[in-house]
Amino acid sequence: MSEAAAALPVRPPAARKWLGQLYVQVLIAMALGIAIGIAAPGFAVQLKPFADGFIKLIKMLLAPIIFGTIIVGIAQMGSLKEVGRIGFNALLYFEILSTIALAVGLIVANLLQPGAGMHVDPGTLDGAAASAFTARAAHEPGITGFLLGIIPDSFAGAFTAGSMLQVILLAVLLGIAASGMGSRVERTVALVEDFTALMFRVVGLVMRLAPIGAGAGMAFTIGKYGVGTLWSLGHLLLALYLTSILFVVVVLGLVMRIVGLSLPRLLRYLKDELLVVLGTCSTEAVLPQVMDKLERLGVSRPVVGLVLPAGYTFNTDGTCIYLTMAALFIAQATDTPLDIGHQIILLGVLLLTSKGSAGVAGAGFVALAATVSTIPSIPVAGLVLLLGVDRFLNEARAVTNLIGNSVATIAVARWEGELDLDRARATLSGRETSA
Repeated sequence: MSEAAAALPVRPPAARKWLGQLYVQVLIAMALGIAIGIAAPGFAVQLKPFADGFIKLIKMLLAPIIFGTIIVGIAQMGSLKEVGRIGFNALLYFEILSTIALAVGLIVANLLQPGAGMHVDPGTLDGAAASAFTARAAHEPGITGFLLGIIPDSFAGAFTAGSMLQVILLAVLLGIAASGMGSRVERTVALVEDFTALMFRVVGLVMRLAPIGAGAGMAFTIGKYGVGTLWSLGHLLLALYLTSILFVVVVLGLVMRIVGLSLPRLLRYLKDELLVVLGTCSTEAVLPQVMDKLERLGVSRPVVGLVLPAGYTFNTDGTCIYLTMAALFIAQATDTPLDIGHQIILLGVLLLTSKGSAGVAGAGFVALAATVSTIPSIPVAGLVLLLGVDRFLNEARAVTNLIGNSVATIAVARWEGELDLDRARATLSGRETSA
């Protein structure tokens, strides 16, 4: 080696390994995004297409991955009775946990009173700013429309419409059909399995862009709404984040303890995905990665394929907490009295409107608009109070949704005997990281 080459600085191998970690790259990108948002807000807002582009890249892969995973899982399972039982138990779990999340948000909002003392006159608020959300909420389908919406207009329509439930329905039907045909479809199932593996490989390539997507998303948020909005509604932000942490640690921690696994170790295992969600405010951005990680953790493929995607619609714990706290915040800020009867009605309405909020940024605000619109005593114009900080609130609910659905998938798998507990413990402890 020449003297000149020897004089060049050599980055320590440990530093290279550390910087090569996705979560480290995402953290650095988010820090840079915050700095850009503060120093050059105009430029930061223009970075939004980079965040949107990353999410779109992931979303275009969701349908084929979910489709293939469910078909192969059901075909290999063989027992249709077992598939039906998994689906029923998953929905039962979703309903119980969603109700607990709604109740926790309601209780904490009553205790902390995040909107008390603001004394906002609803007549002075510009309702036009929230009209787009209320109009969209008004066109949301009822229960019948929601159920009919699960059925696609055509086979290809399930993929072009971007409806996760439609893709799940088609995959379940094909998986059931394949499971009854035996050896005649073995080659077809193997082909679907290979194609799904290829899609996961593409996801791995796209995830290399995660730091750009997360950093651009954070830059846009700070540049668009400014740090000042955090202070103006800091009480609500603090209340929501503390409540979300309380729910994750106490409720989901208890579920994981019953399962026999450690919640902190699961969070460490999913740290890359959690940080990407924090930066992009979209749980869909990491769905393929989480499916792959849960399968490597020891959860059977049918459970992963059925429970996790369905949870994105029916098990939005973070959104449930947000909906109750935000609705009560508007009532408190506008000095609108809500007695126990009104709050029970609110809880009943939220049991319906909280379902169907997918992992897309902003869906929770539309669900809130739909809820407030059905409670005459709460002024709809009060939604304007949340517009400036909704993106920051969305970070908390998106991360909580992801953790909740990951725990749900593990819990249902444990319930059904479809979890390799020894493998899961070894993986979470770092002794085993791949199948």
